[in-house]
Amino acid sequence: MIRISSIFEGLKLEEKIADLNKKSAAEGFWNDQAGAEAVLKELKFWNNLQETWQDIAQKKEDISALESMIEELSDAEKKEFEKDLETLENTWNKAHVALFLNDKYDQNDALLIISAGTGGTDAQDWAEMLLRMYTRYGENHDFSVKLLEKKEAEEAGIKSATLEIKGVLAYGFLKAEHGVHRLVRLSPFNAKNLRQTSFALVEVLPILQDDQTVEINEKDLRVDTFRASGAGGQHVNTTDSAVRITHIPTNLVVSCQSQRSQAQNKAEAMKQLKSRLSQKMAEEQKEKIEDLKGGYKEAAWGNQIRSYVFQPYTMVKDHRTNAETTQVQNVMDGDIDFLIEAYLLQSSE
Repeated sequence: MIRISSIFEGLKLEEKIADLNKKSAAEGFWNDQAGAEAVLKELKFWNNLQETWQDIAQKKEDISALESMIEELSDAEKKEFEKDLETLENTWNKAHVALFLNDKYDQNDALLIISAGTGGTDAQDWAEMLLRMYTRYGENHDFSVKLLEKKEAEEAGIKSATLEIKGVLAYGFLKAEHGVHRLVRLSPFNAKNLRQTSFALVEVLPILQDDQTVEINEKDLRVDTFRASGAGGQHVNTTDSAVRITHIPTNLVVSCQSQRSQAQNKAEAMKQLKSRLSQKMAEEQKEKIEDLKGGYKEAAWGNQIRSYVFQPYTMVKDHRTNAETTQVQNVMDGDIDFLIEAYLLQSSE
């Protein structure tokens, strides 16, 4: 517990919060809306961290008092003490991780792109299961989660989908999920119900702020419109409101169909394109490769960062950190914090 004090007390949280409050109260603060939103997001982060630190400090005092009289506690009280200690450790781990998420893009919102890989229909079904998992994860953390684009598969599942996830440190946390995810189960799409291995690729990109945006020449773009598919009401399904943009020099393609108007879908697709171009530029310059992309990995054997085994036993294991659990259903319901934190803690060492 000594390290808790040594790290948090050196942050001078009150000074940071006071400085940001001063900025937010300055005349003309909202003249730069993007800048104002960035300040408020940072203010929310430090306020939350201050509340967390105060909670940790109080619980530390309570536990220290109980620790001195541990032999006098009943068995039930000892179990409660151990539970409180575990809760304190979990709270500390989350706060600790948040502290070193201070790279250039960590405060940004995130684009999370899921693509079915090797495995046929099972892989497409797996991609849709991951879409649900990340949607649940975002909701569990009070993030704003919006489905920007989804390509349905013919038989079941999806070919690909793009989520926009907004919240404090959304990209900072979710960048841990970038990579190939492997599923092992008895296939519901196989007549003999045989064991099937399938793969999906998860890509995580920061949504760039105005001062981080790359310049794009309109002459380099090909914009196609098409009819949106899936739910969305009569208007969405009967007009060419969906937009696909191809950046001709790089052949990057993005699309969006989540909005009702063609103009709105084009704006959302442009956000995706700018994030992808920024990523590509970083790779070409051999900078920020690990932060933004991690290098291209085919969604197939040998490239997986994590395995999810449903049969003949249950286990989720991250191959980068060896963090694992048998509670597969909890993970599929979005309980992936321990996997993310293990990776981020390892990366910080």
